[in-house]
Amino acid sequence: MHIVIVGCGRVGSGLARALEAEDHSVAVIDRNRKAFRRLPGDFKGLAIEGSGFDKNALNDAKIGNADAFAAVTSGDNSNILAARIARETFGVERVVARIYDPQRAQVYQRLGIPTVATVTWTVDQVRSWLLPEELTPHWRDATGSLLLMDRVLPEHLAGQKLSTLEISGKLRLVAVTRAGVPRLDASSLVGQDGDLLHFVVMKDDLHELVTLLAPPQPLAVAVAARVQP
Repeated sequence: MHIVIVGCGRVGSGLARALEAEDHSVAVIDRNRKAFRRLPGDFKGLAIEGSGFDKNALNDAKIGNADAFAAVTSGDNSNILAARIARETFGVERVVARIYDPQRAQVYQRLGIPTVATVTWTVDQVRSWLLPEELTPHWRDATGSLLLMDRVLPEHLAGQKLSTLEISGKLRLVAVTRAGVPRLDASSLVGQDGDLLHFVVMKDDLHELVTLLAPPQPLAVAVAARVQP
C-alpha cells in the first residue's frame, strides 16, 4: 500500500517508521523541514515540505496513488481539512484524522471521517487505572455512545456459563482474558475466578451491565423491594 501521512511529529514519524517496516510505501508531509529529522536515516519514503491541504504538496506525495491517508498534526482544523481534501478531492477511501477536541471528534465522526480522539482516550485510560472499580470505559467511539468495558468476573458468577452475560442488542461479551491469555470463545466458556471480561455496551445501557454483574439480593430484601408501593 501507498500511505500518505501529514505531520512528522512523534506520532507521524512513529507511524511512518512502523508502516515502512511492514514494507508499505510511505510519504510524509510537514511544514517544518526540521521535523523530518525524526525519521530514521534509512527512511526510503518521501519527505515533502508543505501543508497537508496544499494540492502541490499532496501531488508530490503521490496522493493519486494513495491507498490510505492519515492527518496527525497538532492542529485539529488542519487535520480535518486535510482529511476532507484527501477523501473528497482525491478519492482516498481510508482516511483518519487525529483530533484533540472531543466535541469536534464527535461531529466529524458523524460526517463519516474516522477520528482518533487523543484527549478522550487518554483521560479514559488514566481514570480506569486510578478508579478500577468504577465504570470507566477502556475505549469509546468518537460519539461516546459505544463503550468497551473491562470487568473482573464477580465471585458469585464463577462456575456459570459466560454466555448468560449478554443481552441482545444492548450488551455483548466479546472476549475473556484468562490467566493472562485472551480468548475469543467466551460464549462457550464457564466462568473462572480471575477471568477478565471484555464487554461492548451502549452508553445508555450501562445500567444493564451493572445489574448483570451485581450479586444476588437476599430473598428477604428482594421480596421487600417488590412489595414496596
